[in-house]
Amino acid sequence: MSYRWEIMADAVRQGVVGIVRTRDADSAVEAARAALEAGLRSIELPLTNPGALEAIAGLTAAYPEATIGAGTVLDETSAVLAIHAGARFLVSPSVDTAVIRTAHRYGAAAFPGAGSVTEIVWALEAGADAVKVFPASALGPSWVSDVRAALPQAPLVPTGGIGPEDVPGWLSAGAVACGIGSALTRGTAAEITARVETLLRSAHG
Repeated sequence: MSYRWEIMADAVRQGVVGIVRTRDADSAVEAARAALEAGLRSIELPLTNPGALEAIAGLTAAYPEATIGAGTVLDETSAVLAIHAGARFLVSPSVDTAVIRTAHRYGAAAFPGAGSVTEIVWALEAGADAVKVFPASALGPSWVSDVRAALPQAPLVPTGGIGPEDVPGWLSAGAVACGIGSALTRGTAAEITARVETLLRSAHG
């Protein structure tokens, strides 16, 4: 069992969190497996997928060395179910203190969403382990750089509209990682594998 700070560090270690949005558990597992086999170690499965809990359970069992989380966690009940399924971190689109408290109660990390400096501070005060900056495409890397100048202690994970080619710029601006969805995890297993391998080379090259 890892401590929260260890989970957070593992989730952002590569600078990328792969977000797998698909229509069901089978397609989510297929896409996540391709990304994991290609070397990505942090995967988020949004609960908007009706099979997300099943997918999380299967992936955490098959890839115990990976850091698997649940996304779009809107309430305490969803948080508990996701953690019991094996999610090690919970991502929310907003700052929900009940979700953060529930994550911490069960030893999971919490990444609430924020779109302003005020919301980032609220998230940190509520105990966020990292803050999802959303929608990133409407803000831009320079915004993250400016925020980090004022709040250097804020671990920011910009998400929304980011492509694999954009990651180095966001990391240079001060983000600890980027959340990337369909731009990384859509398509066939071979396509996902190629994107992940290219991204990891560029992010750490």
